[in-house]
Order: sequence, then structure tokens, then C-alpha cells
Amino acid sequence: MPDSPQITYAAAGVDVEAGDKAVELMKESARRATRPEVIGGLGGFAGLFDASALARMTQPVLATSTDGVGTKVAIAQAMDVHDTIGFDLVGMVVDDIVVCGAEPLFMTDYIATGKVVPERIAAIVRGIALACEQANVALVGGETAEHPGLLEPGEYDVAGAATGVAERAKLLTPELVQAGDVVVGIPSSGLHSNGFSLVRSVIAAAGWSLDREVPEFGRTLGEELLTPTRVYAADLLGLIQAVPVHALSHVTGGGLAANLARVLPAGLTAVVDRDSWTPPAVFSVIGDLGNVPQEDRERTLNQGVGFAAVLPEAAVDQALAILAARGLPSWVMGVVRATDEVDGTRAPIVSGAKGAQSGGAQLIGVHRG
Repeated sequence: MPDSPQITYAAAGVDVEAGDKAVELMKESARRATRPEVIGGLGGFAGLFDASALARMTQPVLATSTDGVGTKVAIAQAMDVHDTIGFDLVGMVVDDIVVCGAEPLFMTDYIATGKVVPERIAAIVRGIALACEQANVALVGGETAEHPGLLEPGEYDVAGAATGVAERAKLLTPELVQAGDVVVGIPSSGLHSNGFSLVRSVIAAAGWSLDREVPEFGRTLGEELLTPTRVYAADLLGLIQAVPVHALSHVTGGGLAANLARVLPAGLTAVVDRDSWTPPAVFSVIGDLGNVPQEDRERTLNQGVGFAAVLPEAAVDQALAILAARGLPSWVMGVVRATDEVDGTRAPIVSGAKGAQSGGAQLIGVHRG
């Protein structure tokens, strides 16, 4: 059919030159997120990492994690602010690896978008690289894919995967936890990256715009919602090396109780007192605005707790001092008890999320005003 029009890749909506420009813009950021073990640079088909150090370990165990940011990207797109999403992605991925006591080593990212806008892609990667640098994790590669017709030009989604390593004998497993251990709360920076489908539904129903000034926040609603996820990896590895931590729990989807229960063995329950902390204002503002039931708030949002550490009572004071020195003013929030000694009529005992065969967690009391 000689008279039929020519259809090019560009006409189909894919701009290869824009993709190349995005790579050029992100190179400097990516260079900062490295480690001595990284071999080569950007542009290869695979990221290379020298693993010879593993040979000096007695029984190295690799740990891997993958995740995304969820519907928080919709807030970033509406605000046209994209670098904080990178912190969210790194936090969701590398901090899951630390839970088992492993050191995250390297990470890759994947960005799918309806249209490659080089400056936007570079901003996302800049945030990823800065967070990786903070966590001492190498960003060894990534992929940006243009999906015209599947995503709108201003839409994108992000995902990442990371790999870490630990000595098998030093893994944090539920079996380490004992009755009498203390639960220490480590603060979140805000909503982090979970529960945004609920948050977006609440603000839509209330008719609040992202540029609305909220007195409780001292800034706009959009600025508060885009507060980046705190990246804990380096701080928690420092804690593990200094004190005998028995378990760590990353408080993400499912909330505090379910995620804490996941790292406890069957037969033990963490009893956590809400009176030990006051959740930041964003949790009460969103919860009250949407008349969200307490159970839903705690099952969906982190309520101001980004991580929980479980450790022997004798190590608590040292752990609190170490975390405070790292800018994490933590607190004692509960104690681990034998489940058959916990009064289940006082409050429900929540079992572990994600199908884990685990212990339980019980939230008692009322948050401080």
C-alpha cells in the first residue's frame, strides 16, 4: 500500500530523544549514589556490583525487596513536585531489607510514564539518588519507559528493587524475641507512602484543595502530604551494631499493630500503650475530616510510628540515646508478654499481616492530646 502514511515511533507517542536527554540530566545525581563495590557506570544492560566481600562472610544470606509508592504519585503529579517521590520509593524498599538485619547494598528503579518529560524524570531520579546516598545504597541502574495511550502524558508510576546481605547467624528472626522485651517507637516523618487512597478520598469528599493553608500544619495541605518518607537504613544498622536488637518492624501498609505482630513468634504479644506518644497533626486532621473510624486509622496509617524496635530491657537506655543522637527522638511504647497472660477483653489482639504465622499486638489506652 504505497499511499498509506508512514507511522514512526515518534508519531506513536514515544520520544527517544527525550529519553536520552532525561538520562543526561540524571547522570550527576546517580553518580553520587554509589559505593566502592560498583563496577562501571550508567548505560549498561545490567548494573554491576563487586560481591567479593561476601566470600569473607561465614554464611552470607542475600535479602531482596521490591515496592512502589502507591497513589501518593497522584499528589506529586497534581503539585508538579517530583523529587520527594524518590525518597518515598527508597524508604519503602531498602528499609524492608533492614528489618531482617541485612545491610542494603544496591538498588534499581523503574519509571513508567505517558510522556517522557526529561526534567520531571530527572527530578524523580534525583530524589532516588539522594535517598540512596543517605542510606549508603548504590543506585546501579534503572529504566524509564514511555507508555503513550496507557498512561496520560502527565502520569507516571515508580517501582524499585534492592538487594542486601547479612550473616545468617546475625539475622533478626522472631525466635529472638522473648517475653519481657521492650518495644521502642521510632518516629515517622508523617504519612510516609501508605494509606493515600484513603487520604485522597477524604480530601476529595471534603472539597479541600492541595493549595489550602492548614493552620495545624503551618503550610499547605499538598506540602504536608508530600513530606518524604524517612529513610532509616543507616540509622537502624548503626543501632543493630551497638545493642542487641531482637526485632525490627517497618510500619507500612496494615499499620502498627499488624506489622509489629509480624516480627513476633507465636505465643507472644506486644502490648503497646497509645498514651506513650502523640501522633503528628496530619493524622488527626485527616482522620477527623473524614470521620475515619479509629480502627481504620490504625490499620491504614502509621500514626506517627515509622519503625518499632524490640530489644531487651537492659539495652533500652542505650538504644534511646543512640537514636536520639541520630535525630530520632524515640520512646518506650510497650512490652512483650506471653499471649495467654494478655487480657484480650481490654482490646483486640491483632495478628500479623501479609499471611505471616506470627505473634500478636494489642493497642491499649488513648493517645495524648
